[in-house]
Amino acid sequence: MTTANQLGNYLNRRSFLGSAGIGFGSSALLSLLGREASGGTIDTSYGGLSGFPHHDARIKRVIFLTMAGGPSHLETFDYKPKLDELAGQPMPDSFTRGQPIAQLQGQTLKVQGHLTKFQEFGKGQFISDFLPYHRKMADQICVIKSMFTEQINHDPAHTFMNTGTAISGRPSMGAWINYGLGSDSEDLPGFVVMTSVGGRNPQPIAARQWGTGFLPSRHQGVEFNSTGDPVHYVTSPRGVSKTNQNALVQSIQQLDNHRNELVDNPEIKARISAYEMAFRMQASVPELTDVSKEPQRILDMYGAKPGDGSFASNCLLARRLAEKGVRFIQLYHRGWDHHGGLVKYMNTCCGLTDKPIWALLTDLKQRGMLEETLIVWGGEFGRTPMFQGKGGAGRDHHIKGFSMWLAGGGIRGGTAYGETDELGYASVKDTVHVRDLHATMLHLLGIDHKRFSVKFQGLDMRLTGVEPARVVKDVLT
Repeated sequence: MTTANQLGNYLNRRSFLGSAGIGFGSSALLSLLGREASGGTIDTSYGGLSGFPHHDARIKRVIFLTMAGGPSHLETFDYKPKLDELAGQPMPDSFTRGQPIAQLQGQTLKVQGHLTKFQEFGKGQFISDFLPYHRKMADQICVIKSMFTEQINHDPAHTFMNTGTAISGRPSMGAWINYGLGSDSEDLPGFVVMTSVGGRNPQPIAARQWGTGFLPSRHQGVEFNSTGDPVHYVTSPRGVSKTNQNALVQSIQQLDNHRNELVDNPEIKARISAYEMAFRMQASVPELTDVSKEPQRILDMYGAKPGDGSFASNCLLARRLAEKGVRFIQLYHRGWDHHGGLVKYMNTCCGLTDKPIWALLTDLKQRGMLEETLIVWGGEFGRTPMFQGKGGAGRDHHIKGFSMWLAGGGIRGGTAYGETDELGYASVKDTVHVRDLHATMLHLLGIDHKRFSVKFQGLDMRLTGVEPARVVKDVLT
């Protein structure tokens, strides 16, 4: 005999979508909602947590420019004269003995000199010939030359950079920030992700890199497409009017509310808000992503062509998203895995990204938005100073020393921070761990990383983990 409770279970959200046959793109829309949240109290507004921010924020948002594959710090920002002096000679064993060096284990190692020229800006800030547009904005960026991480292969290294741990399923940094501070936009998600491709061996990027883990599902990143439908399954299906679409959303809300009267599940309330957001996105997203209405001078400045799916178009869209109040914007450019053919593929990758990044900073500055935005540039790790020798000169994965840069609100532009050793092998001065980067980013947003935790499986979980992490105050104004 079917009980009332069993009937309620049957007439829940998933059953309704599965049986109605409306074509709402239900399974993909559910990916916007994400996995079940585990434990904790979930607020249903799009505001942040009570008591946040902890202190006055220097910025409103973050744009994280992820150069997926690991750009070579030795061909971008870390000039080492000794590297050219020893080029072609055996790599000194004192550097590599007992160290993780990925694909080069057991091989005869030779020093690989710089494959480009450098020019100095300010005090100790070197920028290579591969990045002429970066040279134009040298006074705005702070290059951190002493980064290090813990994971030497792409996927776990991305996971570590995004979540502060190599354990899959933990919340991403964008989700943490969106959870703590909420969104400034009622019609757009607080965390948006975009990807582009160009270069050698573009590694796949898993959607879990912008997931919510154990945080409420509505804080996960939503992937925007620069070609075709801006967001999968959010546009109305053919033959379904917005009136009918709205009626469907209201019907689902009624079912969810009825169910929640019985079970009082806070995640159901979060789903109701998520459905409302998805419906509002149907009106706001297509207009937002139509960059063809931008002045031609802006399109030319970025090097963007509407609908081309390029990093340039994604940079322009990032500015538009920032204007609309999106809290965390992450752009991936896949193609920086330069084991061989380094000069060829550095020209490709830099040619696709260098000018658009300069345009993004310039555009934000002209609109008075740069001082309220943190820009982060970098990959998941660096590259070795040793010769790889496959398909032309290249470099392998490296975790002990690499470069990233910061720009925008609260950042001391025109400077360099930290150093690697004389061959660029290991960070040796003012070292900066990935967790330190996270702590600094949270600090600029007004969050004390030590006080930002969520109870999960009996532990107080943080983006910066339980290991020591510090705010890198010397890079701040």
